[in-house]
Amino acid sequence: METIHFTEKHKTFRKRVRDFFDKEVVPYVEQWETDKIVPRSVWKKMGEQGFLCTYLPEKYGGMGGDFLYSVIVAEELARTNHYGLFAFLHSDIVVPYIYAFGSEELKDKYLPGCITGDIITAVAMTEPDAGSDLASLAATAVEDVDSVIINGTKIFISNGLNCDIAITAAKDPSEKNPHKAISLYIVEDGTPGFQKGLGLDKMGMHSQDTAELFFSNCRIPKTNTLGKKGEGFLMLMNKLQQERLVCSIISMACAATTLKTTIQYCRDSIKPGQSCQFQLAEMATEIKIGKIFLYSLIADHMAGKKIDIETSMAKYWTSELAHKVVDQCLEMYGLEGSLARCPLERTWRDVKVMAIFAGTNEIMRQIIAKSLNL
Repeated sequence: METIHFTEKHKTFRKRVRDFFDKEVVPYVEQWETDKIVPRSVWKKMGEQGFLCTYLPEKYGGMGGDFLYSVIVAEELARTNHYGLFAFLHSDIVVPYIYAFGSEELKDKYLPGCITGDIITAVAMTEPDAGSDLASLAATAVEDVDSVIINGTKIFISNGLNCDIAITAAKDPSEKNPHKAISLYIVEDGTPGFQKGLGLDKMGMHSQDTAELFFSNCRIPKTNTLGKKGEGFLMLMNKLQQERLVCSIISMACAATTLKTTIQYCRDSIKPGQSCQFQLAEMATEIKIGKIFLYSLIADHMAGKKIDIETSMAKYWTSELAHKVVDQCLEMYGLEGSLARCPLERTWRDVKVMAIFAGTNEIMRQIIAKSLNL
């Protein structure tokens, strides 16, 4: 019934990833949540095992795998019931900008470190007053001979504290067309004028280092421009299909993991006379339907098809399904569900933001409605 096929190599890779997360992630989650950051050493270990940027070719030190390796890493991360280690953001959302649009000089400089975990990446788009509207960006980039000077503030930047480089969207203030004014730049940590704020206190995903980034006369080489000047908006749109697909993979895996955990809890703990099988049956059905739809999109994406409308559908639907599943499952734990020791208490807090990532679900509905000529 599934529309994609995992080979024996894929299955062997999945076992390696699962064993790694069971050993190097699961036992430390509570400490990381308390510390409000995932240590860089975990990224290094992932890189050493070949679990970062699995699609990059051997010339940069990668394994040259297909997109299914990325799917496996994302699904197994969700299986840990921990959403602080944003390896999928680094590997499958940020680094693809460098690989697709960077010069060979930039690729040679940054991609090997992205694979080994020596370089952690972030993408700096969201601003305090811009939200999901890229055309309303206020950050500016002004060229000065061989340099670009960036000024502005970014907020809600995932991997914001750990990042070694931030792919930053900024506009040329002299260009009146907002869609032609935006360019993308690689800004290295330690560059004068680039400052990281304190980690933001959030309702969920406490160990995910989300921060504000500040640019004050931050001067970078003009060669750190990705693609051509003024093509930033088009580049961002070009990569949204995969970004939303990856977010859908995380949401579906979250729902499936939550259901599996709750089914086992109900088998072990539900007292005679208490009934939850109908709810569980309904959730299992929706997850099965959603996974078939999602896997069909993965197959289309791997085939190079343009499915931006469908991925918008998947992103909003899977994130809301994950929220519904976690909410209903938590209720089955009764008062136990209100305690921090309940495995779903943290999941309930973490899942809320999935409806906001990669464009809010309201934006997804707008995109879908527009495709219907509404």
